[in-house]
Amino acid sequence: MHFYVDESGHTGANLFDPDQPMLYYGVLSSKLNVDAIAERSLQAMRKTSGVDRLHANVLGNGGLVKILPNLIKLQQQLDFKFDLYKVAKPDHAIICFFDQVFDSGVNPAMTWTGYWTPLRYMALIKIAHLFDESLAIAAWDARISTDTKAATAQLQAVCRTLRDRLVRLPDARSRELFGDVLTWAINNPGKIGYNVHDKHSRLQILPNIVGFQSVMHGIAARIKATGKEAVKIVVDQQSQFNKAQKTLSDFYASAREIEWAAGPGMPVMDLKNMPKVPIVFSSSKDSVGLELVDIQLWVFKRFMEDKELAPELFALIKPHLYRGRTDEISLAALSKRWTAHFAKLSELHEMPPDQIARGAEILKIDEARRLAAVNADRDAAA
Repeated sequence: MHFYVDESGHTGANLFDPDQPMLYYGVLSSKLNVDAIAERSLQAMRKTSGVDRLHANVLGNGGLVKILPNLIKLQQQLDFKFDLYKVAKPDHAIICFFDQVFDSGVNPAMTWTGYWTPLRYMALIKIAHLFDESLAIAAWDARISTDTKAATAQLQAVCRTLRDRLVRLPDARSRELFGDVLTWAINNPGKIGYNVHDKHSRLQILPNIVGFQSVMHGIAARIKATGKEAVKIVVDQQSQFNKAQKTLSDFYASAREIEWAAGPGMPVMDLKNMPKVPIVFSSSKDSVGLELVDIQLWVFKRFMEDKELAPELFALIKPHLYRGRTDEISLAALSKRWTAHFAKLSELHEMPPDQIARGAEILKIDEARRLAAVNADRDAAA
């Protein structure tokens, strides 16, 4: 299998650009060597378009319609698949805050079940409702700051604001639990380890690398579905993130035999189909595959954002509607996915009384552990 990867919507550490709220990754895959087979066809299209390289943003609707018959013919010849992965950038800031502050491994005021089971997503959605844009920006600025003193003060301010807003939550248990978690974070910011310490660490938490994880898992899914190993993975050359992307792909390749279980009811991270071939970086001037990804990504992005798109160009979307893969990291997607999960659980038959009693005992033990930490923190702060 040959894979070609490009991205769109990159704004670096600025997650709150109103014109680009979503980061996109497009992945074109084919059993054929697109770079070798499609070169002659693209040469003809470049000549028709009067350009050195095909860039959808330059060609626009009119330019793409002009070469559309050639693009359709090439798509049929290569029989390529197109997959799309998205990260909602403002949501990423809130998710990062939750994962740092509500991790029961570092914040003992949080329940184990509230973070290491699917209940974490319900907690995340509740906390997210308490954020407005200015508070999300403050949380993100503190997260990416290398000035620990300033980041600590800002984290505490964010936690205080959230704590004041807990009255908006309808259930007493959430108000109690989240209040304890936020108070513990305010009193023990150094134990949270909230902010990054250098530029390299900052790169690791940006949406570009989080989204690239989805890309790698999508490639593994394609490998599993076809039963064919990756021969080549070409990623668009981008100096800021290529090193981090390579580090991630190398790690996945080295951990193929390890099964990563997060907790009861949580998805198991299966790496056994991760590609063994190292990814390579190229620009579109050296890769026909990247030129085609650029076009597909531009068309899909405009379609999904309801921007002007020539009706004829839907012909580039239609073949992938039912065979393309997609994934989205956003609060809306998480809410939809896990609300459905809990709805299914409610349809199950009642558990045996002995299992219910055992579960209640485990929760009692964890609550005692949690309250001991909360009370000790209160005594220390008094």
